[in-house]
Formats: sequence, C-alpha cells, structure tokens
Amino acid sequence: MTGDSYDNIEPLLKQLAIAVEADDPAREDLRDEAIDRCLPLAEHIARKFSGRGEPYEDLLQVARLGLVVSIDRFDVTRGSRFLSFAVPTIMGEVRRYFRDGTWAVRVPRRIKEIQLRLGTTIEKLAQRLGRMPNAGEIAAEIGVDRAEITQAMLAANGYQSSSLEAAMPDGGENAPLSLIDALGTDEPNYELVEQYLAVRPHIANLPARERQVLVLRFFDGKTQAQIAAELGVSQMHISRILAKTLAGLREEALKD
Repeated sequence: MTGDSYDNIEPLLKQLAIAVEADDPAREDLRDEAIDRCLPLAEHIARKFSGRGEPYEDLLQVARLGLVVSIDRFDVTRGSRFLSFAVPTIMGEVRRYFRDGTWAVRVPRRIKEIQLRLGTTIEKLAQRLGRMPNAGEIAAEIGVDRAEITQAMLAANGYQSSSLEAAMPDGGENAPLSLIDALGTDEPNYELVEQYLAVRPHIANLPARERQVLVLRFFDGKTQAQIAAELGVSQMHISRILAKTLAGLREEALKD
C-alpha cells in the first residue's frame, strides 16, 4: 500500500535547501513541487477544523498558507521529519485564524489562548485522574488563575452569535429542530489527531506492550479498566503505562 504524497518528502526539501543556497533558477520549480505534494496534508487539517462555523474553503486557504510557511521554514539540517514540524505549524495557523478572526464578541487574547489549551489539558487530566477534572485542577495544570479558566470556558460561546432558538430545517417531513436541540458535544479526541500526527514517527519505536495499550485506548476507545481486564493486569498498571508512554512521546516530539 502506498503512503501519502508527502511521505518521504525530506529528500526533495533537501534539494530545495541546496537550490536556495546556490541561488538555483530551478528553486521555484522545486518549491512548487513540494507544495503540490503536501497539499493533501493541508486539506486533511482543514477538514479537521471544519464544522465549527467557518467555511471549509476559508480554512483550506489558511491551512495552505501554513503549509507554505512550513516548507519555507523547515530546516533539513536538523534531521527531523517534515511532518513533525509541518503539522503543528499548519494547525497553529488555523487556530490563530479562529482565535483572532472568528469570535462574535470581543474576548481578551489571553483568554482565547487559554481556551485553545483546554481540550488537551482536560483530556490529559482525565487520563491521570480517572475522571473529569474540575476548574481548580485545570487551572493548576495550565498554571493560571481559576477565574481565568472559568472565563475561558465561557468564552467558547463567543465564536458564534446565532440564536439558539433559531429553527434548523432537517430536509424531511419532521418539524424543524431549534439549534439548541440539534447541538452536539465537543469531541474530546480531536486533539488526539494532532498529537498522533506529531508523535507518529516515534510510536513505531515503542515496546510492543506500550504500543498495544495506546492502540486499545486511543484507537479502539477502550477504558483503562477494559484494557486491564483484556491484558490481565490492574487498572493502576495500565494508568502508569499510559502516563509513562505519553510523557515519553511528548518529550520526543518536543525534541523535534
């Protein structure tokens, strides 16, 4: 099975870096080829953020801008994979777009930044504590005041100003629902997509047991108790494996 078009793109980026140093007239052709090969990555990330009130085409343009920035800034001499640099860079551009351009009401920048960190922090604490964390625990983990956490949670409502009583046609014979009746919930695993893309090069190097626990937890959606029962160990042991493995993957990703 063939991989994505941007897999193993590092040799092409190395050619581009050499062409820049030599002021090679072929530089633009190499750059255009690199961008074309990586466009599916930008499309994937744009789709990840779709359905949040912004047109997909706008998100795609922002993601493509982040892709170009990634290609122009990638340092081939560091020996890291392009994906480990490009994914956070592109997502950063899209998040900045949401943070600075899509709020229906004025929200202080610091609160916007805290709000963007809530998803990952809540997921991490839930894994560690075995339950949903409270505002005080979230504040301590991020290192901010509890009142700012409360403001950030409330600020999530500032993305759109549509009336919750507005009717939404369902395209069928049923009576239209109001927006408040049709609302779903935030998917806590969206952040895991970003984390997986960033650490994917390191997952293959994990011991078989640690890799198995990750797959059961984050891909099969099993609880720690279910994993423990399947592997014949205690839930505390599974919790320790997850904490140690995630911390190690995070450390390796940050090195890149």
